[in-house]
Amino acid sequence: MESYILDWLNLLLRWTHVITVIAWIGSSFYFVFLDSSLTPPEDEDLKKQGVSGELWAVHGGGFYHPVKFAVKPPQLPKHLHWFYWESYSTWLTGFALFTVSYLWSAGTYLIDKSKMDWAPWQAVTVAILFLVVFWLLYDLTCRRYGQRKNGDAIVGALVLVLVCMASWLACHWFAGRAAFLLVGAMLATSMSANVAHWIIPGQRKMVAAIKAGEPVDPIHGIRGKQRSVHNTYFTLPVLFAMLSGHYSFTYTHPQNWLVLIAMMFAGAAIRQFFVMRHGFKLGRNGNPWPYAGVGVAVIVAVMVWLAPESAKTTPAAADAVNTSVGGPIGYATLQPILAQRCYMCHGEQVQMKNVRLDSTANVKLHAQNIYQQAVVTKIMPMSNTTGISVAERMVIKQWFETGAKTD
Repeated sequence: MESYILDWLNLLLRWTHVITVIAWIGSSFYFVFLDSSLTPPEDEDLKKQGVSGELWAVHGGGFYHPVKFAVKPPQLPKHLHWFYWESYSTWLTGFALFTVSYLWSAGTYLIDKSKMDWAPWQAVTVAILFLVVFWLLYDLTCRRYGQRKNGDAIVGALVLVLVCMASWLACHWFAGRAAFLLVGAMLATSMSANVAHWIIPGQRKMVAAIKAGEPVDPIHGIRGKQRSVHNTYFTLPVLFAMLSGHYSFTYTHPQNWLVLIAMMFAGAAIRQFFVMRHGFKLGRNGNPWPYAGVGVAVIVAVMVWLAPESAKTTPAAADAVNTSVGGPIGYATLQPILAQRCYMCHGEQVQMKNVRLDSTANVKLHAQNIYQQAVVTKIMPMSNTTGISVAERMVIKQWFETGAKTD
C-alpha cells in the first residue's frame, strides 16, 4: 500500500510541477523576448513620461502595446502584478517530487553502492547540501565579481567551473539517473533563490522608494536584471537534466558527467541564440547563429560519441543465450531471472509503480513494459541494484521477441 500511495503522490506532484514549470519558464521567456524586442518610443508623450522602450504585438485577436519604464513610472498603478509565485511554486513542487521520488527511497534510487556505499541518511544529507552549497558559492561569485569590469564574463566562467565540479562529484557519488536530476535541481534551486533573495527584494525596495517619494537606486534593477539573465541561461540545462532520466544511454555512460556537462553547455548556447535573435532583427546584436551552430554541433558530437558499439557486446551475449538454451525462450528460463532481479521491487511484499511480476498472468500483462524497461532503455532494475547481467537482458529480449510465452 505504501508504494501505491507513493506512486499517486509522484504522479500528482509531477503533474503539478510541470504546470508550474510551464508558468514560470513561459513568463521568463516572454520577458526576455520583450526586453530584446523593445524599440525606443516614437510618441512624444511616452518620451516625456520616461518610457525607455515599447512593443506592438498582436495575439488572440487583439493588439497589445507594452511599454517599459527603465527606472520608475510617473506614478505607481493601484494594481501591480508581481511575478514570483510561479518560481516559488515550481521549487516547492519540484523539491516535494524529488523527496517522494528519490529521498524517500534513497537506498533504491539515490545510492549506487559501486560508487559510494552510503547509508540512506548520509546520501540524503549530501544531496541536500548540493543544493545549498552550490547556491552559496554561486551567490558569492555574483556578489564579488558581478559589478566589476567584464564582470559578466568573469561570473560566467566561474559558474561554469562550479557546474562542472558539481557534475563530476554528483556522477561519482550518486546513481547516474539521480546525479543528473540532482544537478538540475541544484541549478533550479539557484534560479528560485535568485528570485527570492535578489529579484523580488530589489523590486520591493524600488517600489518602496517610489511610494516614499525618494530617488530610486538603479542598482536594484541592475542586480535583478543580472540574476534574471542567469536564470534564462540555466533554463535549458535544467530541462535537459530533468528529462534525461527517461533515457538511460545518457546517465549510464562511464563518462556520464561529461555527457551532462556537454549537453548543458549545448542548451546554454542554444538559449543564447534565442536571446540574441530578437535584438539581431532590430540591428542591436551580433549574429546569433554561431551560438546555435555550436549548440547543435555539440549535441551531434555527443550523439556520435554515445552511439552503441553493438559488435563489442551484443554478439557475445547472444552467443551465451543461444549456447545455453537455443531457440525460443520459455517462462521456465525467464522466471528465475525475474525472481532474482525483479521480485524485490515487483513481488508480493512490494509493488513499485503498482506492478507485480511474480505470476504468469502479470508477466503476460506487463510483457511489453518488461522488454522496454529491461532491454530497450535499460532503466530497470533501477541503478542495476540487483546486478542483472547483459546475458540476462538478452534472455528477456529473446523471450519477448520469440512470443513472450508464459505457458
